[in-house]
Amino acid sequence: MTALLTDNLPLLAGAPNGIKKLRELILELAVRGKLVPQDPNDEPASELLKRIAEEKARLVSEGKVRKQKPLAESGEEAEPFELPAGWKWSSLAQAAFVNPRNAAADSLEVSFVPMTFIGTRFDALHEQEPRLWGEVKQGFTHFAEGDIGVAKITPCFENSKACVFSNLVNGLGAGTTELHIVRPISGTLDPRYVLAYLKSPQFLLVGETKMTGTAGQKRLPKDFVEANPFPLPPLAEQHRIVAKVDELMALCDRLEARQADADSAHAQLVQALLDSLTQARDAEDFAQSWQRLAEHFHTLFTTESSIDALRQTLLQLAVMGKLVPQDPNDEPASDLLKHIAEEKAQLVVGGKIKKQKPLADVTEAEKSFALPDSWVWIHLEEIAQVGTGATPLRTNPKYFDLATVNWVTSGETSQDFIRETEQRVSALALAETNLTVYPPHTLIIAMYGQGKTRGQISELLIDACTNQACAAIQLFDPDESHRRYVKYFFVKSYDDLRMLAAGGAQPNLNLGKIKETVIPLPPLAEQHRIVAKVDQLMALCDQLKARLNQARQVHEQLACALVEQAVA
Repeated sequence: MTALLTDNLPLLAGAPNGIKKLRELILELAVRGKLVPQDPNDEPASELLKRIAEEKARLVSEGKVRKQKPLAESGEEAEPFELPAGWKWSSLAQAAFVNPRNAAADSLEVSFVPMTFIGTRFDALHEQEPRLWGEVKQGFTHFAEGDIGVAKITPCFENSKACVFSNLVNGLGAGTTELHIVRPISGTLDPRYVLAYLKSPQFLLVGETKMTGTAGQKRLPKDFVEANPFPLPPLAEQHRIVAKVDELMALCDRLEARQADADSAHAQLVQALLDSLTQARDAEDFAQSWQRLAEHFHTLFTTESSIDALRQTLLQLAVMGKLVPQDPNDEPASDLLKHIAEEKAQLVVGGKIKKQKPLADVTEAEKSFALPDSWVWIHLEEIAQVGTGATPLRTNPKYFDLATVNWVTSGETSQDFIRETEQRVSALALAETNLTVYPPHTLIIAMYGQGKTRGQISELLIDACTNQACAAIQLFDPDESHRRYVKYFFVKSYDDLRMLAAGGAQPNLNLGKIKETVIPLPPLAEQHRIVAKVDQLMALCDQLKARLNQARQVHEQLACALVEQAVA
């Protein structure tokens, strides 16, 4: 079985979350007797259980431990899988002591171990700090050298927080109350085999279903730890299993490090080639850089992060004027600005907008790269009216009764388009608060929080107002390509814009920062060409991601089939 595992390591490790699943598989095979061969010369586990029972009886007769209550016999139906020859189904209550207590002088220095000092890895060593026994003997969990502790509270249990206590000061310790402790009888159990059992997927999955309590405070009952079927191998095989687990976990470490190095090198290579496009000196340099990229396209863009980097680079090229050629016959962007200025003047005369104060020119310091001759740098406020919204008082039910007005929150801007809103407000809220209903095709950008996808800028397809955490951008020119160019600009620039946010846990942008956003504006005809090309290239990126997901699914199916074969 080990050969099946090691011969297929690249397949298993390369699957989604492959190395994590590989570690879980190693532990599952370990407690099923499939990791190392059995030796008929080993003392069988049935004899080991007899010795454990005899030792427990001796300790009871000497008054060192209390007599246990009779343990219920588990029938064959409770046995989750078939055991190898020489093994025996048991329970931790039968094979060890669960949650024992210590006795020591109050002045004795011992180890104290809070939950934060316990790791999740099989080979993780716990940290500890010295305390006097008198300080920790009450109100904490007791343990001793060689005991095994397993977290009982969510999410620590599900995350597999468990350890073998070692190198304790004077061999004794106490710590977090959120532990169950297993104490083997010396010379009968390898503590790290018990640890493998407590960290095995079967134990964790079944244990999760047995937890009691409310959400966030669920705990694993002691009786589950005591009574859950425990696959007991001969003692000699326990040692061999632990040695093999250590060997394979170390191999996983090496695979993980190698994979991390490869991923880092791949990311650096992708970024270097993408940077060569944005940093190209002229058209010839750009063409050569693009050729280098095109020759290795399907080997470079093989991860989600590399495809996302490609998207960002394509958008960067678009707003730098490097994605499509310029046409000297295009009406320059300065003429587009004149048309927009005329439109604004008419809206002012019609009383639809207020007359703007004269806008400052874009400074040289604000210009982050050189533009083609027919382009201009502008502030967003020059081409758009930018507003925001409000949140009606929640304590006034009339603002939410008979709610019919769409109301956008910043979280909803993570979608490309807003076709409906999760919440609505009433017409009274609209009349009595600082709410404005924005028409379809208004761009909505989040000023608080962080977006899930696409940089948190969305487009209304409905009439809607917003809360105060959103900026609403209404472009004066109704041209669709103009709107989509500006939207693509904000998708590309959102992370940079967030750097201007101020505040603590939830940094926020103010409306002034949005209005002052500096935008490279192309001629309107070129905006049409840019949007068409970006649409085409974004579709290509979507196809790359779809193929990547399909390949991952196939890879995962193959890995799962191999795991099933290994465990069966």
